[in-house]
Amino acid sequence: MTPSPDIRLTLIGKPGCHLCDDAREVVGCVREELAATPGAPATTLEELSILDDDALRERYAEEIPVLLVDDEVHGYWRIDPVRLKTALLARG
Repeated sequence: MTPSPDIRLTLIGKPGCHLCDDAREVVGCVREELAATPGAPATTLEELSILDDDALRERYAEEIPVLLVDDEVHGYWRIDPVRLKTALLARG
């Protein structure tokens, strides 16, 4: 049996954004909980800044932070930890 690939999380924000800091903390806590849960899917996290990418800035400037799960928008502004954990477990 081939192991399933990691779930890709992408957090889009910018430096100095307090909501982005909050989202980073929520995502980190959920990832730690999953890592400690037997049978839970593995995740990878990439952080991108709208200041470094014109296309991201144009698309998401008014919504940051934005969390993508496998390239699909999961949520923006405030990331709910229960909703995120539930979504990730459902993908596992």
